[in-house]
Order: sequence, then structure tokens, then C-alpha cells
Amino acid sequence: MTAVPRYRPNSGAVILQAGFRPFFLAAAIWAALAVPLWLAAYAEGLILPTALDPVVWHAHEMIYGFAAAVVAGFLLTAIPNWTSRLPLQGTPLALLLLLWAIGRLGVLFAAKLGAPAATAADLCFPAIFLTVVAREIVAGKNWRNLPMVAALALLLAGNLLVHLGALGIADTGSLGNRLGLATLLMLISLVGGRIVPSFTRNWLTKAHPDIAPPARNGHFDLCALIVTGIALLLWVIDPNGTMASWSLIGAGGVSLLRLARWRGARAIAEPLLAILHIGYGWLGVGLLLLGADRLFDVVGASGALHALTVGAIGAMTLAVMTRASLGHTGRPLSAGPGTKAIYVLVTIASVLRILSPFAGGRTELVLWLAGFAWTGAFGLFAILYGRVLTGPRVPDGVAKPI
Repeated sequence: MTAVPRYRPNSGAVILQAGFRPFFLAAAIWAALAVPLWLAAYAEGLILPTALDPVVWHAHEMIYGFAAAVVAGFLLTAIPNWTSRLPLQGTPLALLLLLWAIGRLGVLFAAKLGAPAATAADLCFPAIFLTVVAREIVAGKNWRNLPMVAALALLLAGNLLVHLGALGIADTGSLGNRLGLATLLMLISLVGGRIVPSFTRNWLTKAHPDIAPPARNGHFDLCALIVTGIALLLWVIDPNGTMASWSLIGAGGVSLLRLARWRGARAIAEPLLAILHIGYGWLGVGLLLLGADRLFDVVGASGALHALTVGAIGAMTLAVMTRASLGHTGRPLSAGPGTKAIYVLVTIASVLRILSPFAGGRTELVLWLAGFAWTGAFGLFAILYGRVLTGPRVPDGVAKPI
């Protein structure tokens, strides 16, 4: 991996100096707000001014709102490393963020704006962002990361399918959300398969040089990606099919075997690493539960799905957001009390959300508790890391762990 190119001199706002700064902060704020808003609609009867079915809106905003912003922050920061090209900064970055924000407001107030206007507002961001990423990867001849362009194209297609349902053209809302979720899970499998063993290897080399490092990527990892991709494709096409169910069980098992090769037990002492292993572990567990639930009714479809969304996506996004925010602003790669609290809260949210179907008459209470834990995790990130993301880079070794 090449060195990060020198950033252009930027006399504007610090938050616009790098893509991770505005998009990670925006993603955390929206994640913290959207879940209690959804719970108020689900449990208290709040009428949302959206043209989407409330359940579809909730899934859409977690996938194409919150998670898409995290993906944008990650790619805008990683691509300069991959291509040796200058990163997006300043006014172009601000305009991209503005398009994302307009999309969130457009979808939320679609009942007042009209479905066509909301569709146009929401699809502008993913379409333009896809173009930006494709241009950078092609210009940098970084063919190894072309799958990122394919992933963004699938997210755009899934988002379009959701809006076709809102427009009354086709009943594709649930299909679009499944396609978006499957794409995000494949990104976790692909990118997580690179960064989790790599970061673990680097840490073990310094902290425990006597311990065997994580297994390097090889044929087993490629097979795991193929199995996971096929299982998710079958699930997108036929979520209740027997073939999809058994494939998901196989993908979950292979993902957990892959994780076991990365020496996670040895890295548990470092929270920044532990949360990466936990997040990838939720991917394997969630795939197992999703497949098994269709066959044996284990935790209910909602519980299995939330093992993947709250568990895998929630934990992995926070793991990437905290680590990247620290590393790219000159702060030590170490978790302080606040960061540890963020990780604990998102883990509590995951467990409570999965167990909520077993709460009987207290299901709504458990859902609210899970929602508060989720909002607490991302709200705490916005508070603690907001100062990091909006402040200048500090000299190495000066700042204390957050």
C-alpha cells in the first residue's frame, strides 16, 4: 500500500480536509437520531412524513443513509492510499455531503415533497459518489479495488428498487433493502478480511512477537468470499428458500472458521482490535441465525437480521470509524474510557435486539433499551469524536486516548 498523498493546502473548515471527517460525524448523528425516531413510530404511533412504509423507511435509512455515509467516509480516505491521487477536499467534499443530507431530508419528508422529488433527491448522492469513486480508481489504475465500484453500483440499484416501490411502479421495496444489506455484508467480508488480520498481525508483532501471527489471505479466504456471496445472492432472490437457508448456514460457518484463523483471542487485550473481531464474529453468527431461522425458527427473522445489522454493521462501522479517526488525526491507536464505552454500548444493543423476541410482554421495553444503547454508542461517538473530526491534526504522541 502506497503512502497517503500530501493534502492540498486548505484554509477552509478543518472538517472538510478529509472525507472521513464529515461523513463519519454525519453517519453517527443520523444513526443516533433515526433509531429512536423509528421506535417512536413503531411503538408510540408517531406518523412519519415519509412516502415509504415505516418498516421500509427504517431499513432504508440504516442501509442507504447511515451505512452509506460510513462507506463514503471510508472510501474517500482509503482511495488516496490505493491510487496515490490527491483526496477529495474542500468545496467538492462539502457538496457531496450536502447531497447526502438532502437525500435524508427528501426521504423523510417524501409525503410532503412527493415521491418523485424524494427519489431524485435521494439518488443524486449515490450516483455522483459512484462516479467519483470509479473515476479515481480508473485514473489510478487500481484494478484490485474495482469491486468497490461494483458494490457502489449495487447500492445504487438497491436504493432505486426501494424508490420504485414508493413510486408505485413495482413492489420492490423489500428487495431493494435486501440487496443493499447483502452488499454491505459482502463489503464487511471483503474489507474485514483484509484489515482484521492485518491490524492484528501488526499488533501481535510488536506486543507478542513469540505468538504465531494470523493466517495470511489465501485460497480458503477466497472460498469463504465466494460461499458468502452465493448465499447472500440466493437470499436476496428468495429469502424464504431452503437452498438460501442452507447456504447462509454454510456461509456463517465458513466466516467463523475464517475468523478463528486471525488470532482474535490473543488480541482481546486491545479494544481497538477486539471490536473488529467481535464485529466480524457477528457476521458469522448472523448468517448462521438467518439461515437456521428459516428452517428451525431459532430467534425469529427480525432477531437474525439484527444480528447482522446492529451486530455486524454496527460494531464494524464503529470499529472502523474510531480507528480511522484516531489514526488520521495523529492520536494514539489506543482506546480510552469513552471509546470502550462506545464498544460496550453497541454490543449491548446487539444482544438486546436479538433477544427482544423472547421478552414476552416486555418486548417493547427491550426494544427501547436496545435503541437507547444504539443511540448511546453513536451519540457518544458524535460527542467524543466530534472534537477530533472538527479539530486539527495533533502532533504524534501528544493527545491522550479518548
